[in-house]
Amino acid sequence: MSPKKRTPRNAKSKRGRGVDCPVELGKEYEVDITETGPHGEGITRIKGFFIFVDNAKPGDHVRVKVTKIEAMSGEAEIAT
Repeated sequence: MSPKKRTPRNAKSKRGRGVDCPVELGKEYEVDITETGPHGEGITRIKGFFIFVDNAKPGDHVRVKVTKIEAMSGEAEIAT
């Protein structure tokens, strides 16, 4: 009997690295800004995934375009 194979540590299984990420780079989403980030940016969540939006504040309902995706969060700009 052969030993069990382990998943490599650098496997793409974490959120935001392609497998479980609920957003797509360049795609637009309609969101509600719910919080303010540490640098004054607005924060929204899409299926639990944090998105930081410049020039937005809590209470805003905006359409955003995803500009950056990282392991646990992303960045977006207000779509025009």
